[in-house]
Amino acid sequence: MTHPLLFLLAALTLVAIPGPNHLYITARSIGEGRRAGLASALGIETGTLVHIAFAAAGLSALVAASATAFGAVRYAGAAYLLYLAYRSFRGGGGEEPDLAPRSLPRVYLDGVLVNVLNPKVILFFLAFLPQFVDRDAGAVPLQIAAMGLVTALIGLASDVVYALAADSLGGWLRARPSFRRRQGYAAALVYLALGALTLLATPSARHT
Repeated sequence: MTHPLLFLLAALTLVAIPGPNHLYITARSIGEGRRAGLASALGIETGTLVHIAFAAAGLSALVAASATAFGAVRYAGAAYLLYLAYRSFRGGGGEEPDLAPRSLPRVYLDGVLVNVLNPKVILFFLAFLPQFVDRDAGAVPLQIAAMGLVTALIGLASDVVYALAADSLGGWLRARPSFRRRQGYAAALVYLALGALTLLATPSARHT
């Protein structure tokens, strides 16, 4: 791996920029509390590990090169976010909305699937990691895996910060009846927006 300090600086910069994952975690933490936010963060970064394994094995490049495979991931990701939006919309609103938090394993699994089915993450790792590979050093897959793992750890730290900050805001919001009546709708809008971003992903994209 060439220029490890440059890679670390670039990874810190890119991960610090608020993105779809942060928005998703914030929505879960505000609506369902700290534990749901942290479970979502763990799920998101577990999904990142799947993407890293695919990138190291060369499978991500194959998916990005295939219109059919890339489209399948894109539509599956958008469909899952649409399902989350429907579930939130159905549970929110009314004088007594269904605010029961989902089980933590289910929240964790939601995070895994949301990230695994995000085609923009595929494109991110394809565009970002190869810039720092030292091909003369050999073992390119190991270099990609190592850099990917560092990126995932930085991402997890960032996700946890967002989850905790959103929980503090959520505690204040959830104490207000007007928000409680509408929080399901607000979460649904977030998931719909993320679904739209997923549909807009194309193989020519360069970052998440």
